[in-house]
Amino acid sequence: MTELENILPEDADAAVLVGRVWDPEAGGPRVVAVRGRDVYDLQEGAPTVAGLLATPDPADVVRRAVARHDAPRWSTAEVVEAAEAGDRSRPHVLAPIDLQVVKACGVTFVESMIERVIEERAAGDPARAAQLRERVGAALGGSLDGVRPGSAEAEKAKAVLKEEGLWSQYLEVGIGKDPEVFSKAPVLASVGHGAKIGILDASEWNNPEPELVLVVAPDGRAVGAALGNDVNLRDIEGRSALLLGKAKDNNASCALGPFIRLFDGSFTLDSLRNEEILLDVLGADGFRLEGRNSLAHISRPFEELISATVGRHHQYPDGFALFTGTLFAPVQDRGEPGKGFTHQVGDRVAISSPRLGTLANVVGRCEDLPPWEYGLGEFFAYLTRTALRGNGMSWSSTAPAGRGVEA
Repeated sequence: MTELENILPEDADAAVLVGRVWDPEAGGPRVVAVRGRDVYDLQEGAPTVAGLLATPDPADVVRRAVARHDAPRWSTAEVVEAAEAGDRSRPHVLAPIDLQVVKACGVTFVESMIERVIEERAAGDPARAAQLRERVGAALGGSLDGVRPGSAEAEKAKAVLKEEGLWSQYLEVGIGKDPEVFSKAPVLASVGHGAKIGILDASEWNNPEPELVLVVAPDGRAVGAALGNDVNLRDIEGRSALLLGKAKDNNASCALGPFIRLFDGSFTLDSLRNEEILLDVLGADGFRLEGRNSLAHISRPFEELISATVGRHHQYPDGFALFTGTLFAPVQDRGEPGKGFTHQVGDRVAISSPRLGTLANVVGRCEDLPPWEYGLGEFFAYLTRTALRGNGMSWSSTAPAGRGVEA
């Protein structure tokens, strides 16, 4: 089991953390607040995380809700331990979002962008990647790090790469005017801390993608953040960008957690601009891979990524979770020289940061993991049942009309 002090942010005492816990007694998920070792059930006043985060000041709503509770319902250790043990008969943590759409931005770090070019040119063949990595580096004359996407310098870099025959659609979204934004997972399909994450049986070259995930309200406000693993099947996407859906959206291929840390007076979007996201992969074979995703190197500001996702051109009535991209692209050989890194079943993947805690999952095959069966129909039926029992429909006076779920 991951140590509890590592699951929570370093400054957990000051953090406002929300999430979801599966409650076998109720037969469904409960919206919760986490205060250190204690978990408070907020379901009576907050039937959905999406509705809670649509309020004008979610952190204040949560603080006041916790203050009204005489005692916590669960301990943080018990719901985390049950999740890590895969024990669905006990209360356990889930992905901390519910009705939010899961979106993702790709190629937001220049170093990762270069790896995508290599991935595409190698057509899913790791053996060719090492040779191409040297050629791309030579064509760039060093690094594109610091080049502002859409700028005059970026246009010059485009011209050089075209002359070298190395232009790519990944470079277009990496240094061009428009960022890549795609749909990562359906509503309610994400897995949380402790759950297994999936890679397709057909994939022979894949890796984790440790990322900051911004949680955004319907009006475009970033209201909190979490950690995410945007599992990537490099060989499949490398064959064709049109296979992005097959490479990205599979059973248990999107992990989020451990909790959402809400923005408040002491923790804001600015607090994350220099956050370091660490990756630790430990294989059953003893192999270890470590990586770092430094948000200070992101090539587009968070606000640009949010505005490319939501606005007059596209709305999200229940808000959305936005993966902001990764700097990390593993090239360390796991076995045969030149073959690079790829997952093996049983790998434990831990993604952590000082202000957001640790999200840990174990790798399995998508085809062998528990199927995704709890969808919107069952969720709404559960909300209706809890409403009829007198739970879950009483909203704080600060909540805008219509943000709850009608029975």
